[in-house]
Amino acid sequence: MTTAAPARSTQVDARHPHVMDAESVSLGFGSATIMQDITVGFPTGTITALVGPSGSGKTTFLRSLNRMNDKVRNFWKRGSISLYGEEIDGDSVDPLVLRRRVGMVFQRPNPFPMSIQDNIVAGVKAHKMAKRSDLRDIAETQLAEVGLWSAVADRMNDSPFRLSGGQQQLLCLARALAVKPEVLLLDEPTSSLDPRSTEAVEELVRRLTPGLTVIIVTHNLEQARRLSDNTIFFYQGRLVETGPTVELFERPKRPETARYLGGAVDPGVDR
Repeated sequence: MTTAAPARSTQVDARHPHVMDAESVSLGFGSATIMQDITVGFPTGTITALVGPSGSGKTTFLRSLNRMNDKVRNFWKRGSISLYGEEIDGDSVDPLVLRRRVGMVFQRPNPFPMSIQDNIVAGVKAHKMAKRSDLRDIAETQLAEVGLWSAVADRMNDSPFRLSGGQQQLLCLARALAVKPEVLLLDEPTSSLDPRSTEAVEELVRRLTPGLTVIIVTHNLEQARRLSDNTIFFYQGRLVETGPTVELFERPKRPETARYLGGAVDPGVDR
């Protein structure tokens, strides 16, 4: 039997109430501009949902927060994105270290072609965060944290591809959490999951805060409403409106926001 995962730090740096800030950020590929003049902050220890129609730039923006776009051909960024006040594109910032601090889980589960245990500790080993003798305990602890331990306790050396889709996504979450990130980026993490698996992922995300800051892209407006503290609405590459989720859904200030949250596919089209 393994014990529950240790509590994550909930200490907030008073100098930086936002764990991350984007200031006047524009993003694009070659001659195409995807996002324009985005300025927003992400409060420490909260869940922020990024919503908007397909093609509004949500995923491009999310991937820019830990430099996942860096190797995409012709990608460019203007403006500043900072982690606790430090520019993430600074000369002193190692992208691999940044991606440990700002982890990411993708839309579809992407287990590595190795055992369940080795999947969980892959990042821990890469960053030399623990002794070899501690790796089993770390794997057990992280699997317990995501609620997967009882299902795989006697299968640690098995292939993760024998797990269900929901279990694979929980495994990927456990792998991301094993390196103790300060921010977790989720790109539609439940879009390919059944309702029960979706509920399990959402419950986990709630438990992770306030010890972790979560930023989630979702097309599911009900998910954004029930899960997030704050919501950002993007439309046509611009940040239209942001605020506390309850306020944004119940009292949107911009007509585009009201139309989108009211069920319009395209906020620019009057119903």
